[in-house]
Amino acid sequence: MKTAPSRRRLRLAALPVGIATALVLAGCTTTELNGFLPGFTDDGVQATNHTEMISGLWVNSWLVLLAVGIVTWALMLWSVIVYRRRKGQTGLPVQLRYNMPIEIFYTVVPLILVVGFFAFTARDQTILETQYDDPDVSITAFGKQWAWDFQYNGDREDNSDAVWTMGVQAEPASNGDVDQDALPTLYLPVDKTVKIELQSRDVIHSFWIVDFLYKKDMYIGRDNYMSFIPTREGTYAGKCAELCGEYHSAMLFNVKVVSEAEYEAYLSTLRSDGQTGDIDDAYDRLQNNTGFGTAVEGKG
Repeated sequence: MKTAPSRRRLRLAALPVGIATALVLAGCTTTELNGFLPGFTDDGVQATNHTEMISGLWVNSWLVLLAVGIVTWALMLWSVIVYRRRKGQTGLPVQLRYNMPIEIFYTVVPLILVVGFFAFTARDQTILETQYDDPDVSITAFGKQWAWDFQYNGDREDNSDAVWTMGVQAEPASNGDVDQDALPTLYLPVDKTVKIELQSRDVIHSFWIVDFLYKKDMYIGRDNYMSFIPTREGTYAGKCAELCGEYHSAMLFNVKVVSEAEYEAYLSTLRSDGQTGDIDDAYDRLQNNTGFGTAVEGKG
């Protein structure tokens, strides 16, 4: 006779909890819903066509792990309290050799979690690593100690109609501030398919555009690629994410996502300045002099 009222009370108690949870989630900002990761505006516009997918994998993984943690901590606390030594007790408590339900539980559940994490990660990684065969924009990014070169590839087979820009490492002021206008800058047209070939001129580097939530290593002798669609105009910070030498921290760059007209105007400026042709591997093992404020000789 008491079972039904107890269940009814549980339902009544669960109702305000559910409503409160829904209200809390509804009041969350885009930043909070995406785990405080960069790459989103306040109204939810993502930086690339992949940003939301990466954020979703990260946030949902943490939610699952948080739930696992709460259950684990609760069971630990429960066992500490329920099976604590009572007053007057001596010796060891009763020892139980096996508990099949519990052993099945802590074997099957982690297996399900591992398989689930692998499946979702493999699914998203397959999408991220699928390269555009015929992108609107083809760019080669060169990492070097300790700056970046960017080549905007052309249509000709010998790439003689390509244009490029070569950068130097950041020069922080005495207070640590960096002149953003002096940093190497990569221009990208908004809402266009982009494929970036990643090459290193010397040691291992890692190409990281922070708001894009994805980075990729650069090696001598092996080219990597990134394909995406920038979906929001703006300026984004980039850096090397692989320790590559003494001035690794000065290996900074900016990314400007602009309209197609502004992008074409920028390429025309490089063409007018005579920065044309295929620089590809001509400057591999480019030797910037160590120290700040030293430009690349001849092509700075």
